[in-house]
Amino acid sequence: MDEVVIGMPHRGRLNVLANIVGKPISQIFREFEGNLDPGQAHGSGDVKYHLGAEGKYSGFRRRRDRRVADREPFAPGGGRPGPGGHRPASRTPRPRPDGFTVLPVMMHGDAAFAGQGVVAETLNLALLRGYRTGGTVHIVVNNQVGFTTAPEHSRSSQYCTDVAKMIAAPVFHVNGDDPEACVWVAKLAVEYRQRWHNDVVIDMICYRRRGHNEGDDPSMTQPAMYDIIDAKRSVRKTYTSR
Repeated sequence: MDEVVIGMPHRGRLNVLANIVGKPISQIFREFEGNLDPGQAHGSGDVKYHLGAEGKYSGFRRRRDRRVADREPFAPGGGRPGPGGHRPASRTPRPRPDGFTVLPVMMHGDAAFAGQGVVAETLNLALLRGYRTGGTVHIVVNNQVGFTTAPEHSRSSQYCTDVAKMIAAPVFHVNGDDPEACVWVAKLAVEYRQRWHNDVVIDMICYRRRGHNEGDDPSMTQPAMYDIIDAKRSVRKTYTSR
């Protein structure tokens, strides 16, 4: 593996940039402050959540570096094809006989995976010769709230991941409250991708403690669910006590 390209939604993006990709937190704060130039029509640039980064992991099992990049500047859903498109472009200058060496990892919300047409369109290209990525690992953060909408009002299928059935991608449903199960399933998904070079989906059943954004109070639209969530201990506390 030469590189992992991560496509992120907004929620959790800064966490991934800082703690997985290794983007300096000081740089993130500087970018949020912005450099306002009155002569520029667009101020200090794009939405700060859209700014990506590239990091490097050394070692692992062989003595060579691997890159990890969160470089897709997209609003939710709009850039889903980005990491998939980057993968063949990355491999073009350096084809190797041992196969697909750039791994696309796409993170989705449950409502976005089921409801945004660009997800189905990208999946529909996955097995075509000109668009093969060697398999994308899709991670669905399934918190049962599509902005403010409950699952039964946002899709017709039973599972949010049913759209992946069109390419016979395996789907692993896993409990987000069980970190060890999540790690085990993630390893299984990567092993499947490496063996069969096809897409694979992880449906992580979890919850969102805060709102969709800074101005959203989810208890206004999902009061019963959030009575339960407010009473739950965090995943970290539950895991450490266990």
